[in-house]
Amino acid sequence: MSEHLPQTNYLDPEVLQKLGDLELIAREVVEGLRVGSHRSQLRGFSTEFAHHRQYAPGDALRTIDWRVFGRTDRYYTKLYEAETNFDCYLLMDASASMNYASGKVSKLEYGKFLAASLAYTVLKQRDSVGLSIFDSEVRAYLPPRSSMGIILQIDQLLREIQPTPRSSIAKQLHDIALMINRRSVIVVISDLLSDAEDILAGLDHLRFDGHNVVVLHTLDPYELDFPFQGAWCFEGLEQEEPLTTQAERIRADYLANFNAWLETIRNGCTASGIDYATVNTSTPLDEVLSEFFFQRQATTQAGAARGARP
Repeated sequence: MSEHLPQTNYLDPEVLQKLGDLELIAREVVEGLRVGSHRSQLRGFSTEFAHHRQYAPGDALRTIDWRVFGRTDRYYTKLYEAETNFDCYLLMDASASMNYASGKVSKLEYGKFLAASLAYTVLKQRDSVGLSIFDSEVRAYLPPRSSMGIILQIDQLLREIQPTPRSSIAKQLHDIALMINRRSVIVVISDLLSDAEDILAGLDHLRFDGHNVVVLHTLDPYELDFPFQGAWCFEGLEQEEPLTTQAERIRADYLANFNAWLETIRNGCTASGIDYATVNTSTPLDEVLSEFFFQRQATTQAGAARGARP
């Protein structure tokens, strides 16, 4: 008997078809992007210790086993194997800024499709997936399960999102961290439009609790490139006052500040051992997911090659 995909809003091929650039059928995406074995896709997210190997340039400092260094005076890194049954939490930002759209789909809608596709991917691998939705507070929390029926619950929660202003992302990530008892894979889908240090503090809390954290930084192409021309009224971040001005007058300053902020977040994630990717909502969803899994596989292969050196 063949397995049928539940009919849901954010995994419905007809809905995806209407979005133009997001022409995507969930089953085709999931099956087409399952590159290699279960373990090869998920290495790097794992939490189960496997063995040591000698440190090599480029290895993350967080993987060094300092106890072994104390005994041997040599640097060794800890390698991990992906757990056969792991928990994945999808943290979905539903704050007001996620409602912005310069084209056919808002950051929030794009994030919903991204979350639904990742949830289905995890379930197809017979692992467990859960969902948490946050803005100024944690609005919904669905503990992970491995049954395909959870897709219907995830879909319902995604459809019920009502964006509200957000104050501090760190507080919400802190609250979510307190809800998660088992070390897990945590995927944050957000535009992260807040103070960079505040964001990194919240993400670090999750890392310090032993979770493997992935940030899918979801941004609109107009936020990235600022192609506005003429007079515009620009809304501030979350609760800031709007600004009416000629776009050309502020473009250079905007791009300089925005790119500096973006680089701070990217570098902060790298320094903390957090997997980071910028997601442009003008990019078809299948390309985003394909690149995401390709990077995971490349990381796995590079680690295996270094470990095989004499």
